[in-house]
Amino acid sequence: IITHIPLSKNACLGVFLYNLLICSKIKCTLLKLMHKIKQEVIRVAYSERELLARIAQCEAGGEGDNGMKAALTVVINRVRTSEGEYSRVSQGGNIRNIIFQPGQFDCVRETINGTYNPQTIYNMNPTDIHYQIADWALAGNTLNEIGECLWYLNPFRPTCGSTFPSNGSGILHTRLGNHCFYRPTSKYAQT
Repeated sequence: IITHIPLSKNACLGVFLYNLLICSKIKCTLLKLMHKIKQEVIRVAYSERELLARIAQCEAGGEGDNGMKAALTVVINRVRTSEGEYSRVSQGGNIRNIIFQPGQFDCVRETINGTYNPQTIYNMNPTDIHYQIADWALAGNTLNEIGECLWYLNPFRPTCGSTFPSNGSGILHTRLGNHCFYRPTSKYAQT
């Protein structure tokens, strides 16, 4: 025998909130799944031009043309280097491998320090200037001021550290806008 048990207003509210929580978890799971699918589509389907335009916009979009060219110069330098870690990663010139190497560019990281990163290439909408700069890089151009630098970072302070990364394989070369650029030391070849 099934009987109807009347629920108090608090119990009804509890049931409602519980159902809402379940729906929110499902929605969150679906959104994460959709985001992963979108990432894989971008990773596989986007051309090198599209990826470079998105990297330029995301990594240095507020730094003007030279700032964006500097960021892409580092990408191209990593693709071209004949020694060390990036030589192995690029496998003879693969831009996609360099861009998607884990832990290298914040703009391809879904989370940073456990927090969702909204500023990714997946959320960028490049304009003509970003495509022009991507074309400039694909044509083999690099920014002279950046030289052979393989790393850059925004220190979020007025001065740059003398070395980067922490293993000492890069030494400060120059600062352009908000970013510090580092060229390889002899230690880099051993990475």
